Amino acid sequence: MLLQCDKSLLLMVDFQAGLLPVIDGGQEAVNEAVWLGEMACMLEVPVWLTEQSPEKLGGSSASLLDCLNDYRLWQKQHFGAMAETEFREALNATGKTQIVLCGTEAHICVLQTGLGLLEAGYELYWLSDASASRRPQEAAFARERACASGAVAVTADMVAYEWLYRCDTALFKEAHQRFLKPRASRPVRFF
Repeated sequence: MLLQCDKSLLLMVDFQAGLLPVIDGGQEAVNEAVWLGEMACMLEVPVWLTEQSPEKLGGSSASLLDCLNDYRLWQKQHFGAMAETEFREALNATGKTQIVLCGTEAHICVLQTGLGLLEAGYELYWLSDASASRRPQEAAFARERACASGAVAVTADMVAYEWLYRCDTALFKEAHQRFLKPRASRPVRFF
């Protein structure tokens, strides 16, 4: 199934300042999240961020927050965001059914959040190039497990072009000017 703007929500899990320095490919994952987050904001796709124990791991990456003009921030104690009652109820109230998921650490908080979303009946799209862990093999195993459970592995470009859907609109022209030109500084990672 194709992703659709009116059904989608972009969920970024725990891109936190105290955690990112030890994440393999952490900055690249943030760069991809920023790029897709800016696109989501332009297309009016809700962007939600979580923070795990920010008093210990720091807040969300400043480079991420500085680029998003609209987002909702959730703090959590459970590894999986769906275990947080307020988060779960608010997500249900949005009516969104397609969740594009990324973050750190892929094999812990991202995976447990993803499995919770699948269990609750959401369509889950694992943003491979914006999900990372301390060890790359952990991120790869997390994506594999999520996909075996029903998630679909995607890249930021896949998501963006599905959200845009067609090339003969003013919205596409604006997105092309702002976001879709070649980006040599964005190496694709498949975790």
